[in-house]
Amino acid sequence: MTRFLSIILVLALLCMSGLAIAADEKAPADAPAAVQSAPAAAVAPAPAPNKIDTGDTAWMIVATALVMLMTLPGLALFYGGITKGKNVLNTLAMSFVTYAIVSILWVLYGYTFAFGTDVSGIIGSAEKLFLSGVGPNSISDLAKTIPELIFICYQLTFAAITVALASGSYVERMKFSAWVLFSILWLTFTYLPIAHWVWGGGFLAQLGALDFAGGTVVHINAGVAGLVGAIMLGKRKDSTYRPNNLPFVVIGAGLLWFGWFGFNAGSALAANGLAGAAFLNTNTATAVATVSWMVVEWLHAKKPTVLGLASGAVAGLVAITPAAGFVNVSGAIIIGIAAGVVPYFAVAFLKPKLGYDDALDAFGVHGVGGTIGAILTGIFADPAINDAGKGLLYGNPGQLITQLIAVGTTIAYTAVTTFVIFTIIKAVVGIRVDIEEEVTGLDESQHGERAYNLS
Repeated sequence: MTRFLSIILVLALLCMSGLAIAADEKAPADAPAAVQSAPAAAVAPAPAPNKIDTGDTAWMIVATALVMLMTLPGLALFYGGITKGKNVLNTLAMSFVTYAIVSILWVLYGYTFAFGTDVSGIIGSAEKLFLSGVGPNSISDLAKTIPELIFICYQLTFAAITVALASGSYVERMKFSAWVLFSILWLTFTYLPIAHWVWGGGFLAQLGALDFAGGTVVHINAGVAGLVGAIMLGKRKDSTYRPNNLPFVVIGAGLLWFGWFGFNAGSALAANGLAGAAFLNTNTATAVATVSWMVVEWLHAKKPTVLGLASGAVAGLVAITPAAGFVNVSGAIIIGIAAGVVPYFAVAFLKPKLGYDDALDAFGVHGVGGTIGAILTGIFADPAINDAGKGLLYGNPGQLITQLIAVGTTIAYTAVTTFVIFTIIKAVVGIRVDIEEEVTGLDESQHGERAYNLS
């Protein structure tokens, strides 16, 4: 009880300090009215045509490379280091093959169905199949100062890491053939519709849902898919944590933190002040979440683990993602505190209590962290940072309701489609390796290789 009260006291002090900062911040004064209004008969000027900006383009090429780095090698090393030594290659291979598969499917049909002309708020049109009509000088209305080809590649990297994230729940027992088939089907029937709903002009975008860089589209989506798949796969024979290489975990987490600047700041789609705000918010929330997770773990488990530090950082990155371009630094601090505490208890208490085997905590960190971030965006979105978002604390309680609708819709749709996809895969190739193969390890049984050949 003393430890619990200590945790509550520390968190209360941190929350009060963040709220105090928020209370002191004032919205900028309205711009002075024009001295002389335009004549009543004046015609509004036509909007400036889209034009490629070299500075924005240069930044977005870098941001795209940073997000690619998040999957390979960032996520691969982070997940690979946590698994048992006999499964590390298989875990790395899951991220590797997914990036390749999504890269192909995205240019064939993924981009057009996610970002093509809206069809009834549900899906994009097929007008750009095989990138038809897209040339070096094409510009999308969704990214008006960079070549459309760069926007396509940038969004490709988001799709790839979202699918790869779900693998964290399935490792150490899923057939590699089943994973390959899952990557194809889940990208097509789960990721593409949700990406269109939120970012491509679909019904959630029309409703006003805020998701700067992927709270619903990426993290809730992948986390819920991870939970459903983990339940359908069943528990591993040995579900204890035995990380084979904690240095891999730290390197992977560091690469994720580094690449996440492209993920969040790049989502401004320009080299501007909004990108700067997203950059700072990302770093701040991640640092706060790292420390928050450490404090809670130290009080609860008596020792601050290296795995905990890395997990806290990833939880912070996840939670700030939907809010990065909408909140001020005070909001980022509060989101960071929540991200370091709630996912910790989801991993340490909720998972054992409910008994599901989320192997690397894709749901506990990404599903729970993404939900926290998406909901808190509806509270802390500051119009002084981005006039596209105005949260509860700034006089718009309806935004919180909209965020809850977006979260609930994503959870429901992802859960249903993932269940159907796993059912299909189970009927076609099976989803789980034999018990003997699991005991031997998936590196040898699925790939005929070993990560460590030590004499």
